[in-house]
Amino acid sequence: QVQLVESGGGLVQPGGSLRLSCAASGRIIGINAMDWYRQAPGKERELVAHITNGGTTNYVDSVKGRFTISRDTGKNTVYLQMNSLKPEDTAVYYCNGKIMAWQGSRTQTSDYWGQGTQVTVSS
Repeated sequence: QVQLVESGGGLVQPGGSLRLSCAASGRIIGINAMDWYRQAPGKERELVAHITNGGTTNYVDSVKGRFTISRDTGKNTVYLQMNSLKPEDTAVYYCNGKIMAWQGSRTQTSDYWGQGTQVTVSS
């Protein structure tokens, strides 16, 4: 089974920084793309940042210039560096991976989700 585990969330003051990590484990053959989503209370889950296995990145407009997504292929890990944090960034952040993995004796590409990590930006 593929498992994604997020870490690095916490409480930070406006203008501060956090670095989120998401490590994937399991019978992984390849990771096609990884994403960071967030969900604030009363709002729908929102795609924040995206990175392909070729390194191409995309961001939602509200975080451009402040957030950076990156990956470490050897560690099967994706990161989200968040700078100049604002109260409106407060949410549970989830990583998502489009991952090819062994399912028994066959391979399958599926979306996998982490459990989420809370980010709270408040003075």
